[in-house]
Amino acid sequence: RSLIMKIINTLIIVTFLGACTKSNPQNEINDALDSLHYYASTADQKNYIDLFSKNAIFFGTDIKERWSIDSFELYVESRFSTGVGWTYKPKSRNIFVSKNKRTAWFDELIENKSYGVFRGTGVLILENSEWKISQYNLLLPIPNDYLQKYANEIKKHYTNN
Repeated sequence: RSLIMKIINTLIIVTFLGACTKSNPQNEINDALDSLHYYASTADQKNYIDLFSKNAIFFGTDIKERWSIDSFELYVESRFSTGVGWTYKPKSRNIFVSKNKRTAWFDELIENKSYGVFRGTGVLILENSEWKISQYNLLLPIPNDYLQKYANEIKKHYTNN
C-alpha cells in the first residue's frame, strides 16, 4: 500500500512540475521585447538583430524608413559601431497571442529621454521554438489637437523633398 502511495505522490509531483515548466508565450514575448530595448540601449548589435525573424521588417518614424532586416542591420551596425545605441524605456505593453500560439502581436508605450513617449507595435512569430520579431513599427503619436498643424508641416516636408 505504501508503494502505491509513493508512486501516486511521485506522479502528482512530476505532473505538477511539468505544468510549472510549460512555457508561457506572453512571458517569453515580454522578455523578447524587453531584450530588444535593452540591447538597443547597450549597442549590442548581435543580440539585438538576433531577436528579429529572418524576414523581419522594421518601420522607423520617417515615411522612408521601411527596412528589411538586412538593410536594417546595416543601419544598426552604423549606429552601434560607435558604441551608441538608442534608449527607450517600456511604460506599458499589451500582448495578444493567436490560438495556435505561433503568432503574436503587441502594442507598447516606450519613453525616450529626448523625444518623449512613442508607440511601438508589431508582430512576433515562433521560429525554431523562439519568439522572433517579424515586424516592428515605431511611431510618435500626435495629440488630436495638434494633428492638423503637424500633418500640414509633414505634407509640406514630403512635397519639397
